Amino acid sequence: MFELKQKDDKYHFVLKAKNGQVILSSQMYASKSGALNGIESVKKNCGDDNCWERKVAKNGKHYFNLKSTNGQIIGSSQMYAGESGMENGIKSIKENAPGAAVKEIEA
Repeated sequence: MFELKQKDDKYHFVLKAKNGQVILSSQMYASKSGALNGIESVKKNCGDDNCWERKVAKNGKHYFNLKSTNGQIIGSSQMYAGESGMENGIKSIKENAPGAAVKEIEA
């Protein structure tokens, strides 16, 4: 499920797995419509392997970014201890995002 949240005058969203764990977090958007477009972009692009950017942080932890076809980052993952955890996170997004509902969370 996507959770859309407002903080001050900005919006952002997270995608949660069925177990309630956050698997993708967005940037901040200036408008609600921008954040909703970001959610649609996740749904559209998550199946395209070319849109996934796999990274290793300086501390050795693994994480990923999901990018749109124009190269902009739509969302980023948490840090994972190993590469397999990161790959499971990507797999979970590919399985959960396309049909996920959007729920607005009051601040």
